[in-house]
Amino acid sequence: MIQKILKDAITEAQQNVTQIGNDTKLHETFEQMIKMIVQCYKNGGGLFVAGNGGSAADAQHFVAELVVKLSKDRDPLKAIALTVDTSIITAAGNDYSYDHIFSRQVEALMTPKDIFIGITTSGNSPNILKCFEMCKKIGAKSILFSGKDGGIAAKEKMADINIIAPGGNTARIQEAHAIVYHTICWCIEKNLVDDGFIKYR
Repeated sequence: MIQKILKDAITEAQQNVTQIGNDTKLHETFEQMIKMIVQCYKNGGGLFVAGNGGSAADAQHFVAELVVKLSKDRDPLKAIALTVDTSIITAAGNDYSYDHIFSRQVEALMTPKDIFIGITTSGNSPNILKCFEMCKKIGAKSILFSGKDGGIAAKEKMADINIIAPGGNTARIQEAHAIVYHTICWCIEKNLVDDGFIKYR
């Protein structure tokens, strides 16, 4: 029984990866996103990333790859996970509501040069939706990482770019997100090195 569950999960994951590989719309959107992020860094901006639960862990993982490195040693890239400051998060949650724990940080820390990346597998997380609203207010770009149909965020076109990963459940969607953000790190690193903006060490 346990081995079957594992085999079924692996099969499902393999099918999901194949779907990502064949999704030309996702590939085109990915290219647009890379160009936007590269330009953000060239303009002196940075990435601000947030999510809830497993997506909070993904936000921190993604940011770690940018600030430290993915593989080769290189100049660091500006990126901040909005999920890590417990004093800010609990203050915003207590004084306002849980819906404002990230948007308050977006309002305080981001500028029009920056990009917000909101990770919500459903596309419906209120505290991520409020970040997209705040980005519009301050004039910053935003990217949605979601799954299935992208939820409210995609339907109402709240972000500038939507990365909609395939998957019938949260686990498969998050696995797809991991492939995407690792590839983002590699692509922007290569572009910025090739253009002389950062260097390998």
